[in-house]
Amino acid sequence: MAGSQSEHPRSEDRVGVIDLIAHDPKTDEAVLVMNEPGPWDGSGQRLLELQERFNAYVSFLLDGEFAEWDPKLAQKRAHLPDARAIDLLGNIHDQLAHQEIKVEVVVKPANANPARID
Repeated sequence: MAGSQSEHPRSEDRVGVIDLIAHDPKTDEAVLVMNEPGPWDGSGQRLLELQERFNAYVSFLLDGEFAEWDPKLAQKRAHLPDARAIDLLGNIHDQLAHQEIKVEVVVKPANANPARID
């Protein structure tokens, strides 16, 4: 298919999607991965979509769905791109630290190695 909409689904279409759940044996933590494949345009709408998607991930962790999905993995500890997104993620990080949920953001610019922001 051609066109940016078919290549990069909008976050609003993926709010309830958990892209990847895994166990990190090095840290013995549960890892939930959110993939935002489309380019970051810095708009308020895109930031809101990211926030809504992140809220869905947190609800999955805190509302018992994760424990139902994989009780053993749920016992493990669980763990963007312009300044506003980084500020939002920093605030999310600070709030979730109280729940012992680690937030880690990996930003992979086009044609570059991933950069990690903790």
